[in-house]
Amino acid sequence: MARKLNFDIHKHILVPKHVKCSDAERKKILKHYQISVYDLPYIHKSDPALAGIEAKSGDIIKIVRTSPTAGEAVYYRCVVNE
Repeated sequence: MARKLNFDIHKHILVPKHVKCSDAERKKILKHYQISVYDLPYIHKSDPALAGIEAKSGDIIKIVRTSPTAGEAVYYRCVVNE
């Protein structure tokens, strides 16, 4: 059961940017790393950071974190149901 938050979690300084990948970007990522979607680390559909993204099971989420050394670090996660 998802809880409704009283604030916008995406505006919090510690929450990195979460973006749903397009089909073209999804194919490019999977081909580049030579993996299937379920080889990626998982993120649960009920994760508060996915609120408002309308992600479904099997989608790829791109997470962009700021890094003091690299500037930006990009991570990919596969959306799964509980």
